[in-house]
Amino acid sequence: MRSTPQLTLRSRANRRINNNNNAAANRIRGPQSALTDFLASHNISAQQIHQDYQRRVQEAERQAQHNAQNNNDDKENEDEEDEDDIVERQKRKRKEEKALLKIKQSKEFKRRKHEQDDDFEQDDDELAKSMLAKSKPLPGQLDNCEVCGKRFTVTPYSGTGPDGGLLCTKCSKELKDEKKKEAKAAKKKVAAPRGRRRQTESDRMMGDVKPGAKSLLEICVRHVANVAHDIDEFGDMPQYLLDRLSQIFSKQRVFTPRVLELFLRPDVDRINVYDCGKLEKEDFQKIFAFMPNLESVNLRFAGQLKDDVIMYMADKCKKIRHLQLGATNLVSDNAWIELFRSLGPQLESLKLSELNDSLRDDTIKELVKNCPNLKRLKLRSCSYVTEESLESFCTLTQLEHLTLAIAQDTSADTLSKLVSTVGHNLRTLCLEEFSELDDTVLDAIKSSCTRLSKLRIRGSSLCTDGAFAGLFDNNCPFPPLVCADFADNRDIDSMNPDGPEDDPVGFGSLALTALMNHSGPRLKNLDLKSCRHITHAALLEAFDGLKRYPALTDIDLSFVTQVDEVVLVGIFKSCPSLAKLAVFACFNARQAVIPAGIAVIGLPNPQDNIVREGDVQMVMS
Repeated sequence: MRSTPQLTLRSRANRRINNNNNAAANRIRGPQSALTDFLASHNISAQQIHQDYQRRVQEAERQAQHNAQNNNDDKENEDEEDEDDIVERQKRKRKEEKALLKIKQSKEFKRRKHEQDDDFEQDDDELAKSMLAKSKPLPGQLDNCEVCGKRFTVTPYSGTGPDGGLLCTKCSKELKDEKKKEAKAAKKKVAAPRGRRRQTESDRMMGDVKPGAKSLLEICVRHVANVAHDIDEFGDMPQYLLDRLSQIFSKQRVFTPRVLELFLRPDVDRINVYDCGKLEKEDFQKIFAFMPNLESVNLRFAGQLKDDVIMYMADKCKKIRHLQLGATNLVSDNAWIELFRSLGPQLESLKLSELNDSLRDDTIKELVKNCPNLKRLKLRSCSYVTEESLESFCTLTQLEHLTLAIAQDTSADTLSKLVSTVGHNLRTLCLEEFSELDDTVLDAIKSSCTRLSKLRIRGSSLCTDGAFAGLFDNNCPFPPLVCADFADNRDIDSMNPDGPEDDPVGFGSLALTALMNHSGPRLKNLDLKSCRHITHAALLEAFDGLKRYPALTDIDLSFVTQVDEVVLVGIFKSCPSLAKLAVFACFNARQAVIPAGIAVIGLPNPQDNIVREGDVQMVMS
C-alpha cells in the first residue's frame, strides 16, 4: 500500500520534468521550423541546394578539361592546315592555268589581241589574266555586289549593275523597280504623241495633211468641240463655222439634245446635223419651232423623225427649198405625199436615202407631179423604188443634178430614155450599181449630155473599154470634166479575171488614156477604184512625169494591182496639187517615197516613207 503512492509521486515528477524539457526544446526550434516551412512553400530544400552545388562544381571541372583538350587540338590542326594550304594553292593554280588556257583559245581573246596597239601590246598571259579578272563569277560562286559591296552567292538570275558587275538580290530588285518606273514615265510621255498621231491619221483620211501648225481658226473650232457640254451658247458665230462644228460633233458622236440647243437660232436659215442618232422626236419638233425661217434642212440618220414631225415641218417652215433626209424609216408614204403637196412647188433640191419601208411608186408619182421645179434630185438606197419610178422622172426636164442608186435591175432602155430626156440640161450625172447598164447608156450620155462637169458611172460589168474611150474622143460634146468617177467597172468573171482580150470589159487602158487626154487639165477628182483591167503601161503613159494635171487633188487607185512605186513617182510629178491618194491593196507600192503634204491612204505605215520636198525631187530626178 505504501509503495503505490511513492510510484505515483515519482511518475508525476518525471512527467513534469519531461513537459518542461519539451517546452524548452520548442522554444529553441521555433525559428528553424518557420524557415523550413517557408523554403518548403517555395519548393526549396536543402537537398536540392546541395545537388545544384555539386552540379556546378562538376561542370566547371568538365569545362576546364575541354579547354585543355581544345588547346591541344588547335596545336595539332595548325600543323595539318599548313599542309592543306599547300594542297589548296596547288589546286587553285591548276584551275587558274586551265581558265587562262581556255581564255587564250576563245575568239574574244583573239579579237582583243588583234585590236591591241603596237605601242601598248600586252603579253598573252597578262591579257588572259586581265580578261579572267573581268569575267563574271559562275552561278554558285561568291562575289561582291557592285552597288553595296555585300558578299553574296551568284545565281543565274543575278542582275548586272551599271558598270557591268553583278548585283545582290536586294540591289537587283531595286534596279528592276527603277527601270519599271522609268518605263512607266516614258510611256506617259509618249501618250500625247499617240493621241496626236490618231488625229493626224484622221486628218489624213479627210485629205488634210498640210505641213506645219493648223490655222488659229481650226484650232479654236476643235477646242470648242472638245468642251461641247460646257458651252452655254455660240453667240454670233457665222454659219460656216456652225457647219464645221456640226461636222466635228457628228464625227465624235456627241450630238445630243443638249448640244442641239446651241444650234437653234431664229436668224439662221439652214440646219445641218450629220448624225441625228441621239435625237428624239421632241428634238426635231424643237428645230422647226425655233427656226421657222429655214430654207435648207439636212438631217442624216434621223431614225426618230415621224409623220407628225414631217407634217409639223410642212406647216411651220414655209420657206424650205432644199431638203435632205436620211434613214427616216418611220415616215409613211402618206406623210411623204402630204409633204410633197405642201412644199413641192418651192422645192429646188431633194435628197432622200436609206428608206426601207416607204417611197413606193405612187409616192414617186406624187413627187414628180408636185415638184416641177426640182433642179437637184438624189435618191439612194430606197428599197421600194422600181423601174416604173425611173420612167416617171423623164418629166423633170429642169433637172441639173441627178443621182440615182436605186432599182438596180432597171433595163438599159429605161436608163437610156431617162438620160436622153433630161440629159440636155444636166451638169452632174451619177448612175450607181445598175447591173444592166451597158454601152447604149454611154452612147445616150454622149449624144444628149452637153453640159456635164461631173460624171459617175459605177458598178457596171457590161460596158466595154472601147465604149468608155469613145465617150471621151474628139467628138465628145461636153467640156472637160471636173470630177470623174468610174469605180468598180470591170469584168466579174472569176474564171477569167483578166476579161476577154478581143473586147475588154470595164474601164480599162484605152478609157484611161482617152479620159486624161480629154479632161486632164481641168480634172480635180479621179476615182478608178477596182478598175483592175488598167495595165501598167497605160498608167505610166498617163502619169509619165512630163504631162501635167495642175488641178488634180484627189485620186483613188485602190485595188488597181498594177500600181507600183514607179507609178506613184509619176503621179507625184504629174500632179503638183495632189492632196489625197488612196492605194488600198496596191502591194507593189509599199516602199514608195511620199512627199510631205500628200495624204497617202492604204499603205502600211505611210508616215515612215514621208520625206522632205528636196529629197523627193532628188529621188525623182
